Amino acid sequence: MATSAPAASADACVAAPGGVDGRSGYCEATRTFRSLRPPVPLPPKDAPLSFTAFAFSLLPSPPPAHPALLDAATGEAVSFPALRSQVRALAGALRSRLGLRRGDVAFVLAPARLEVPVLYLALLSIGAVVSPANPALTAAEVARLVALSEASVAFAVSSTAAKLPAGLPTVLLDSDQFRSFLRSEGRGEETVAVRQSETAAIQYSSGTTGRVKAAALSHRNFIAMAAGSHALAPKPRHGRRDSWMLLGAPMFHSLGFYFALKAVALGQTTVLVTDAVARRGVRGVVEAAERWAVTEMTASPPVVMAMAKEPCILEALERVVCGGAPLPTTAAERFRRRFPNVDLCMGYGSTEAGGISLMIGPEECNRVGSAGRVSENVEVKVMDHVTGEPLAVGQKGELLVRGPVVMTGYVGDDEANASAFDSQGWLKTGDLCYIDQDGFLFVVDRLKELIKYKGYQVPPAELELILQTLPGVVDAAVMPYPHEEAGQIPIALVVRQPGIKVTEAQIMDHVAKRVAPYKKIRKVLFVDSIPKSAAGKILRRQLANYVQYSAVSRL
Repeated sequence: MATSAPAASADACVAAPGGVDGRSGYCEATRTFRSLRPPVPLPPKDAPLSFTAFAFSLLPSPPPAHPALLDAATGEAVSFPALRSQVRALAGALRSRLGLRRGDVAFVLAPARLEVPVLYLALLSIGAVVSPANPALTAAEVARLVALSEASVAFAVSSTAAKLPAGLPTVLLDSDQFRSFLRSEGRGEETVAVRQSETAAIQYSSGTTGRVKAAALSHRNFIAMAAGSHALAPKPRHGRRDSWMLLGAPMFHSLGFYFALKAVALGQTTVLVTDAVARRGVRGVVEAAERWAVTEMTASPPVVMAMAKEPCILEALERVVCGGAPLPTTAAERFRRRFPNVDLCMGYGSTEAGGISLMIGPEECNRVGSAGRVSENVEVKVMDHVTGEPLAVGQKGELLVRGPVVMTGYVGDDEANASAFDSQGWLKTGDLCYIDQDGFLFVVDRLKELIKYKGYQVPPAELELILQTLPGVVDAAVMPYPHEEAGQIPIALVVRQPGIKVTEAQIMDHVAKRVAPYKKIRKVLFVDSIPKSAAGKILRRQLANYVQYSAVSRL
């Protein structure tokens, strides 16, 4: 796997005449941007330390009196002492009864439930690798991910287990067996020496080629992010001493995964949006926020937009963290008018690079349209994606990032690693960005071809391959189309075989049967040809112009 190089340019900036510009974070000597936030000290790299041990070390003694975990639908809760006890017991059972060891990959296919964060922390504590996936995936999609991660065991629930490959040892979280693991005694007190450089999680990221890639993230990655969150955590308002967070992001998603882990380090109560709440849509989420008087919540752009229209009173709510996809400026302004005392904190990151930027505090949250300032301990540069030259303040180019939050690399994919990292260890994001004179990051467009549907990544090439398996389809391309609530929707441009009148409904149904719901084609345009280069690559810019000026109705 590729590894990110040390940020040597930090010393160069300090030593250079003028150093780092205190307003923008730009360093003329290295032509990079540094975080304007105070640097956050991290544990020595060579100190054995799992994320779980680090998170528990940040908790006060005695532990917080409020719950660690709470089911938003039932009110069932797990206290902080009970969480530590369950993690310790489960870790022992995973080793003694399942035989799990350091480096073993555990595939997790389960919806949000109280047992999931406990499982994550227990696996991390023994050096096993957590590999969560979307329960909505098809069996074929799940099989590809299991093979890619080389998982040796799976954790699922009764409703998802059938999607797992035959022969893969599986433990059901809703079984008596697993419940007994949470109470087991024996080897839970044993300490496993886990190196920070070891892989903690494998998370999946779709490439523009249609190949799903497995990003390996180390314990050090999560420790660095949690250390920053802990050091810069805003103090609760309204005289409260506790912080309650409604976790709307799925825990298999990189954002939800991290927020579930960092809440433990911060001593927050994590209120889980379980299926019973999620099935009721935005109304269910808002009612849960009201019922449990949460101070913070994560929300995708569609939820943020819908909240502005809900007749609710969220008196305790102080901040909403929004990510996963762009939020239209008009929608952000509507939300702020509806909730003038709530900070709408936009952020920018990726599976591969963690949290690159995030808004902190009212002053930053008022910078509508930006994705906040560069995160602590993170260094970025903006490159002209044609000439490869570093750019300065206000200039648009591809964003590259380096720091302790960046993944160690893609599992078993040297070609993808060579493409993702440059020779100095900078990770290429594939996004067109600029940083203004006040150090705020603006994401202008994606150089990548991924479609962002409600925060999910939809790879066009994967859908194109499926479309071309349908009799009557000669050629096809999949493109994003702007949509106010979803951000973007996938639409298909299809060339039909002469004499065969395959319909829009048949095409959409063909794809829907073979992919997860968020990947479905939402509209079909019939065209005479798909423009391609001499090498056979789809000329997507030409298609984008066609889509923009075509009469696409009732999307």
